[in-house]
Amino acid sequence: MLTFGATQLLRLPFGVSRLCASPGKALLPLAAHRRSSSAPDSAGWYAQAAHSAPVRMAEDFLTEVQQSGALPWWLAIGATTLGIRTLVTLPLAAYQIRILAKVEALQPEIAALAQRLRYEVSARAGERGWTDAQCRFHFRKNLRRLVSELHVRDNCHPFKASLLLWVQLPLWISLSLALRNLSQRHSELQASLTTGGALWFPDLTMPDSTWLLPLALGLTNLLIVELFARQRTNVTSVQKWVSHAMRGLSLLMIPIAASVPSSMALYWLCSSLVGLSHNLLLKTPVVREALGLPARHKTPSDVAGKKLG
Repeated sequence: MLTFGATQLLRLPFGVSRLCASPGKALLPLAAHRRSSSAPDSAGWYAQAAHSAPVRMAEDFLTEVQQSGALPWWLAIGATTLGIRTLVTLPLAAYQIRILAKVEALQPEIAALAQRLRYEVSARAGERGWTDAQCRFHFRKNLRRLVSELHVRDNCHPFKASLLLWVQLPLWISLSLALRNLSQRHSELQASLTTGGALWFPDLTMPDSTWLLPLALGLTNLLIVELFARQRTNVTSVQKWVSHAMRGLSLLMIPIAASVPSSMALYWLCSSLVGLSHNLLLKTPVVREALGLPARHKTPSDVAGKKLG
């Protein structure tokens, strides 16, 4: 526990080479050949992003998985998604739970500090003639400082809980753009993608005309949002707004997924399904105990940190 004297509260400062053979030519690296044939037509930001180094690496990784395993493209996309999300984002999700559990455990201490600070601000206001606006300013400034000191002490700054987002989002964008590039006509692998689908989406270079993939994606994302919303206690107005925004985004993704190649829509659906299963897995007592995560009854809102101050 941090202890602060009555007057000290206000005195501290704020502080992956693959080869391909072509008739009459020597073996050339496939990745390099594809790069020369798919150079961006413009210097716009989207063209630069679609042909950036992370996207090229994602293309190489996807083709390596598909060719080394002799897999149909739909299975290669699913296997890649499962592997990346299990090896990369699942450990980060467990780390996020640990950080948010520590933040949750600090709430009683923060409440006690806030009560004492409120008293000290009130006493100081009487001495210096502060207005209500000045009292609120000094209270919020010093409370933010005290809460920051608690986060440093317990090594649980809420920003660390956002590490999952900062890793998962670039991966999602890079793999999405890689599949978009591979599905275009100038791609060396576009022909194999036209027959690499399954069931009602045999051609992965074309949008899903049945809308089944987009609808499944939207419903899965809505399910994730609702599961998270039900787990929160003492929901703030900001958290309610975020939940409504995520519901709207889940519905918006349906027409977007219906307008892109089926390879992208399939990847998005696989990613959401794997993410949902991982989140449910991390809530089971056996898995939590094996990973050294706190019991759920100790962290009633381990999926969302509270806004402090």
